[in-house]
Amino acid sequence: MTSDCESQYENTCQGEFLEIHRKLDRLDESIRGNGRAGIQTRLDRLEQVRLSCSRLLWLALGAVGAGATTAIVMMIAG
Repeated sequence: MTSDCESQYENTCQGEFLEIHRKLDRLDESIRGNGRAGIQTRLDRLEQVRLSCSRLLWLALGAVGAGATTAIVMMIAG
């Protein structure tokens, strides 16, 4: 019985397990990068760009609001 299990493992499971390990290694390399920019690094860069754009947008809106407020005050006072 044990030899049947070992034979089945060697004939079927061993190859499947090796293929699964290779696929997992490729997925891990894609996520971590392994010397290149992986998915994790690229996602972090995209998030940083989004934050920068958001800050610039709020800065621009603040400048426009301050300019508009100044113009209104000058029209009223002036």
